Amino acid sequence: MIGRIPVLDVRPAVDCGARPAKAVVDEVFEISATVFREGHDAVAAHVVLRDPSGRLRPPVPLTELAPGTDRWGARVSAEVEGRWTYTVEAWSDPVATWRAHAAIKIPAGLDTGLTLLEGAELYTRAAAKIPKRDGREAVLAAADAMRDEDRPVEQRYAAALAPAVDAALARRPYRELVTAAKPLPLQVERKRALFGSWYEMFPRSEGAVVEPDGAPVSGTFRTAAERLPAIAAMGFDVVYLPPVHPIGSTHRKGPNNTLSAGSWDPGVPWAIGSTEGGHDAVHPELGTIEDFDAFVARARELRMEIALDFALQCSPDHPWVEKHPEWFRHRADGTIAYAENPPKKYQDIYPIHFDADMAGIVAETVRILRHWMDHGVRIFRVDNPHTKPVVFWQKVIADINKSDPDVIFLAEAFTRPAMMRALAAIGFQQSYTYFTWRNTKAELTEYVTELSGDRSASVMRPNFFVNTPDILHEYLQKGGRPAFEVRAVLAATLSPTWGVYAGYELCENEPVREGSEEYRDSEKYELRPRDWAAANREGRSIAPLITTLNRLRRRNPALQQLRDIHFHSTDNEQVIAFSKHAGANSVLVVVNLDPHHTQEATVSLDMPVLGLDWHGSLAVRDELTGETYHWGRANYVRLEPGRTPAHVLAALRPSPPTGGSPTT
Repeated sequence: MIGRIPVLDVRPAVDCGARPAKAVVDEVFEISATVFREGHDAVAAHVVLRDPSGRLRPPVPLTELAPGTDRWGARVSAEVEGRWTYTVEAWSDPVATWRAHAAIKIPAGLDTGLTLLEGAELYTRAAAKIPKRDGREAVLAAADAMRDEDRPVEQRYAAALAPAVDAALARRPYRELVTAAKPLPLQVERKRALFGSWYEMFPRSEGAVVEPDGAPVSGTFRTAAERLPAIAAMGFDVVYLPPVHPIGSTHRKGPNNTLSAGSWDPGVPWAIGSTEGGHDAVHPELGTIEDFDAFVARARELRMEIALDFALQCSPDHPWVEKHPEWFRHRADGTIAYAENPPKKYQDIYPIHFDADMAGIVAETVRILRHWMDHGVRIFRVDNPHTKPVVFWQKVIADINKSDPDVIFLAEAFTRPAMMRALAAIGFQQSYTYFTWRNTKAELTEYVTELSGDRSASVMRPNFFVNTPDILHEYLQKGGRPAFEVRAVLAATLSPTWGVYAGYELCENEPVREGSEEYRDSEKYELRPRDWAAANREGRSIAPLITTLNRLRRRNPALQQLRDIHFHSTDNEQVIAFSKHAGANSVLVVVNLDPHHTQEATVSLDMPVLGLDWHGSLAVRDELTGETYHWGRANYVRLEPGRTPAHVLAALRPSPPTGGSPTT
């Protein structure tokens, strides 16, 4: 229903306000609305935020985003976690209307006396609504001056525009026909929901050894903990573990997904459950629950969090198969259907069937999650949530976050956009994305523009993993070390959250076969110990680059936010340029997307986006090399794979206009 002053299309609004828009503590975002009225009288608007305790915050004025568009907006932030609301209010602005008319009539000598008299009466009414402490006397004095016919017209008019009057009316605007849009919900979460660097590792590979008879011996939580200092030294915030539960033996997979496993093959961690327990147990080869607690505690000492995989599926040996047969889909011959994603088959995994006992599965899922929360886990990476009912996740996440709003759920859903958005809307704090498959300049520009735009950023937060145990993109297979460097720079600077799977720093890039995105000798099916020390000695690791990227991400707030990104023009399709901004911090990134060849380009900056006039220049420091340059509107770059794949330039300070075209 339209009010007296139309207030339309308020954003952000998720599902027409049925679900909350998302932000994190102190994240700056824009609230906007279309505001107008009939005729030519002026309108004004502001937004009022109400915090989780119900307290109203001071209103934030909206300004017209572009003249003549009727689109108004304001940048706001919220400083505490919880459920907020925001309301856009608009009104007829008689003071602005009078001033617009007076600015035309008085200089032209048209109806001067009457116009000033009308202004005096208007200011008197306005002053009645202004507390003395907020400048009432200044407005009354202006009204008196406008009535004083003994004064020159110019003085009477100037009194109406005095700075003290402007300040008082800005603090307490005189409003008529006030119209409020419906309040909209806003969920404010902790900063890790938006910003962080993730590292995925298989604990069983860290410290694994091969006995003289050829038998592999699994690493443990204790040996894996020895790897944590090196991960922390690279600047990672979150260590993500695939499932750590007992693994079934029925139809266990062997190396490279072979259908028959040998006696020594450890099986796939996602084939959860055996006689040794299910989702609330740890694999005995990894240690005990006390060893897991020690692992979590060690990570916490190093200022990292543990994210645990939650895969709602079972091996044929899981206790649920016998205890809850109704939780599985049975075929015509009475057997339970195993998981399939044609052409892929997962004979070692039974998917859950939800419709026979949704309430029971919700209750058990919540119990399991709370079990691991009791052991220090506050982040869950949820495996394939798009293969389960959306309403199921809505119930589970609402139950958990109602009492523990700091718990974060990451949706590992590489699927259709509608499903990915729906999962985010019902509660998932983060989402995997298509970043792995976006490699050209056009693809990256279009995709990141979409993710950072108003419709997406208010509901879905991306996590840019550069690789996963399932995904080794052809770009990495064919591009060698330079490709790994390029993708790391892109992920770490385009998205506030990014991640790597162990081995990325060693540039592991051998597929199981041509045309496949699966790794050869995949860690999903076998132990894969790595000689990290030798790789560092031999210079095979790109850990120094990763360390630098994570350090500059922490140093530059611009790289910790999603919404404020702008792509700049380059005259070479192999070179991409973009800038990100947060407050006074601006970062400009230029990347050579070609891992095989040196590329040259002219980067043409949109100077007003950087807060400069078209002929200004900017002092910048390359965060990768420490070198300082002066950049202007047009800038030459030469980027060589393996040496200088990218510039990550932090703005130092504006410089006087030069009129030239500085180069690097």
